[in-house]
Amino acid sequence: MDYKKTNAEPTTITRDVRKLDEKTGNVYLSVAIISKRANQISSEIKEELTQKLNEFASHTDNLEEVFENREQIEISKFYERLPKPSSIATSEFIEDKIYFRNPAKETPVSQN
Repeated sequence: MDYKKTNAEPTTITRDVRKLDEKTGNVYLSVAIISKRANQISSEIKEELTQKLNEFASHTDNLEEVFENREQIEISKFYERLPKPSSIATSEFIEDKIYFRNPAKETPVSQN
C-alpha cells in the first residue's frame, strides 16, 4: 500500500470511542485489530526506508571521510513527516479498509 497518499491525520486527534466498537461490538477487540495493523504498517515502512537508505551507505570505515548526503537527509525527513502507523491503521479501520475475522466465532465445516 502507498502510505504516502493516505488521508490519515499527521497529528494527534481525539476520536470517538463508540465509532471504534461499531464494527466489532468490543472496543478492546477493535484496538487489538488496529494495533496489529499498525505493527504491519510500521514494519513495511521500516523495510522501505532501510532499502532506500542502504543505497547511500558508505562501505568505507574512515572517520575522516564524514560527510552529509543531501539525498539521504531528504529521504529521512520525508519519512519523519508521514503520519504515524497507528494513525494510518485507525483511519483504515474506520474507513473499512481492514479485513479481519474471528476464527473462534466461525462454525467449523465438517468434511466427510
